[in-house]
Amino acid sequence: MQRVLVYGVTGSGKSVAAARLGDVLGLPVTFVDELTWHPGWVAVPTDEQRAAIARVVAGDGRVLDGAYSTWLDLVVERADLVVGLDYPRWLSFQRLLRRTLRLIRTQQPTCNGNTETWRQLWGRESILRWHVQSFPRKRRRLRAWAQANGRPEVLLFRRPRELEAWIAGLDERARRRP
Repeated sequence: MQRVLVYGVTGSGKSVAAARLGDVLGLPVTFVDELTWHPGWVAVPTDEQRAAIARVVAGDGRVLDGAYSTWLDLVVERADLVVGLDYPRWLSFQRLLRRTLRLIRTQQPTCNGNTETWRQLWGRESILRWHVQSFPRKRRRLRAWAQANGRPEVLLFRRPRELEAWIAGLDERARRRP
């Protein structure tokens, strides 16, 4: 388990899960939003995104906290494991809303110094709107990977406590190793 993709819908907790996995497995974590957004929420051109992701996945040890469809192929073909966060829509939406409201209130910078605004929350490019539109597609993709029984291996977690128990088990095993 050296090349891990944490995949799920917007707001499912991919970044937090990836950070925890990276700590437990002793692997570097790449937060993909850092490679896909310039300051001012300007999207990095697709060819630049693909080149950056290709460099990341060329290595042997890493955890990624997501994959956009424009370069998903690069990540999946080099993954050993997909950790799928297949949580109910209400849960991921609730998490996303809570996180976004906190980021608006605190103006805490996220990727590359970007901050969330009220205007973004309700505008055409709203992350909440993106969640609603992308949820079915991402869920179908994740479940299709799991049913394919191929490579990479896919572990689906339907509830956060299932993921927490799995990570705790990995952490326990890692501590027992000499």
